[in-house]
Amino acid sequence: MSKLTKNQKLVADKVEAGKAYSLKEAAELVKEITTTKFEASVDIDVRLGVDPRKANQMVRGVVSLPNGTGKVTRVLALCTPDQEAAAKEAGADYVGLDEYIDKIKQGWTDVDVIITMPSCMGKLGPLGRILGPRGLMPNPKSGTVTMDVAKAVKEVKQGKIDFKVDKAGIVHASIGKITFTPEQIYGNAKEFLQTIIKLKPAAAKGTYMKSVFISSTMSAGIKVDPKSVE
Repeated sequence: MSKLTKNQKLVADKVEAGKAYSLKEAAELVKEITTTKFEASVDIDVRLGVDPRKANQMVRGVVSLPNGTGKVTRVLALCTPDQEAAAKEAGADYVGLDEYIDKIKQGWTDVDVIITMPSCMGKLGPLGRILGPRGLMPNPKSGTVTMDVAKAVKEVKQGKIDFKVDKAGIVHASIGKITFTPEQIYGNAKEFLQTIIKLKPAAAKGTYMKSVFISSTMSAGIKVDPKSVE
């Protein structure tokens, strides 16, 4: 039998195999078992009792994390000239329209979120093959196609994220950094999970939230009791 490394032993001593912890306990434990020398992200994975192949069981939404994401989000606002000043004031890193559409056509995608207006979507259509695979295509459901570009920019900068269940029925998201306090991690995780609960499709039968795990970059996953959230 191979010998446990120092970090594996730390996890074994702190996290009981198979035990489901309360959300508050998990928020504390994830900090205790993270040993990376860099600022790791805190991630959450939720397995749902839905069939994502059916449109009436798709779970997708947005949530404003009360304590932010802990990372700098680079925002591109593609808007008409009358909205440019407000978008810049709200914190957009890049603001414009045609010049950035040309840059994207040439392969530039050095941003995290693109926000635009309904009237500009026609120009973005041809960019789908570039932006789509990178998750950058603006979408009304995620609040990135809007008449109020400045408000959307401000929300993203303050910690608004969008999420979507994948083909396996799992929702994955980063909800902060390991440098956050346990209270901040708990606050963000609770807001995220309660948003998912509110989005439960009427067509979903049986147990909706099947399992919840919290982890940090390269750490072991900590099982969370879903009942500690509801």
